[in-house]
Amino acid sequence: MKIDVLLGLQWGDEGKGKIVDVLTPDYDIIARFQGGPNAGHTIIFDGKKFILHTIPSGIFSSTSQNVVGNGVILDPFIMQKELNNLDTNNIPARDRLFISRKAHLITPSHRLLDAAYEKAKGKEKIGSTLKGIGPAYTDKVARLGLRIGDIHETGFREKFDKIRDMHMRIIESFGFNPGDFELDDMSFSDYESAWFEALGIFDDLHMVNSEYFINNALAEGKKVLAEGAQGSMLDIDFGTYPFVTSSNTICAGVCAGLGVSPQKIGEVFGVFKAYCTRVGSGPFPSELLDENGDLIRETGREFGSTTGRPRRCGWLDLVALNYAIMLNGVTKLFMMKTDVLSPFTELDVCTSYSIGGELTREIPFDLCSEKIEPVYTTLPGWNRNIDSLENNKQIPDTLNDYISYIEKNTGIPIKIVSIGPDRTQTLFRK
Repeated sequence: MKIDVLLGLQWGDEGKGKIVDVLTPDYDIIARFQGGPNAGHTIIFDGKKFILHTIPSGIFSSTSQNVVGNGVILDPFIMQKELNNLDTNNIPARDRLFISRKAHLITPSHRLLDAAYEKAKGKEKIGSTLKGIGPAYTDKVARLGLRIGDIHETGFREKFDKIRDMHMRIIESFGFNPGDFELDDMSFSDYESAWFEALGIFDDLHMVNSEYFINNALAEGKKVLAEGAQGSMLDIDFGTYPFVTSSNTICAGVCAGLGVSPQKIGEVFGVFKAYCTRVGSGPFPSELLDENGDLIRETGREFGSTTGRPRRCGWLDLVALNYAIMLNGVTKLFMMKTDVLSPFTELDVCTSYSIGGELTREIPFDLCSEKIEPVYTTLPGWNRNIDSLENNKQIPDTLNDYISYIEKNTGIPIKIVSIGPDRTQTLFRK
């Protein structure tokens, strides 16, 4: 068997969590391969809303196992809150969850560092979620990090204290001290105490060597879906640098983040919104700073599930979408939040960029430094409510035209159209 991959093609928040939840019954294992609690995958069903930051989105299925791979970074305190919320709702997540021993830990001082770095940048801040993601990945690459498997090894506290002291020296060099910041409305010392207490969750979870776990499952003919976090345009190498996350969010990250070879990659499902959004700073060529952008934000309830910040909104950008499709080798497209565009009689789609008077359909080396003018094609909107559609025959002709236009300009079929947040509001196209 080969491992299928599902990932975002924009700047995150595409609706990956819902689709993983919808597809989970077809898979034996759902595996997260990168990112950390900066992710926020929202899943709605039976009138309940769940937001997952670290736990894979297949956790609600009684027939699937969920793996947190070695490429993921974990904050025990945040994960404990997720597990407790699932316990309260009678979801037996602990029985279904498998954690890689090689996944790295986000320590409290990583979060302090994150806050100090961001504050020191002033107006040039990148819009970090302040979850300690960047500093944790920095220590991983610098070979200084702590892994889940270290928790039960001799000398763990000594290693922890050594890293903590190093972080404190860096924070002091910026002119800050721990008292200058709060972590989840707690002082640093209180958060650190809660963090150590939360380490106890790993005594109740399945700890595995996930590279063997995944590859053995594939050899046994089990179906595995790799779940990405954030979006392709936030990839550390190919995103809108430096306004990116600290991991590889594209398909190549699956190999390093789960320990599978490239030849074992099967279908690649690319998830995108029928428009575009972005949280935080960074270039956004098709951003709308007018009443249309406000209408998309209000209709789509575009506020970050992790930070609560209002998302920037804009028209669909085919230049960026085709770039992400190319990087990931996408085989099928899933279009999300299509219902959000229902109020519009006309829709613009960015088909190319004008840079210095020259047209291009390529992402330039540095989107931040280039003055980019998006070039639009205008299409008719469907201007009617679609969130109660029950089958493809009920899709308005103008929406079918919108879908066909995207398929023609990407060369990839759109197989799923989401028309609302609930798992039932999903249309499968043949």
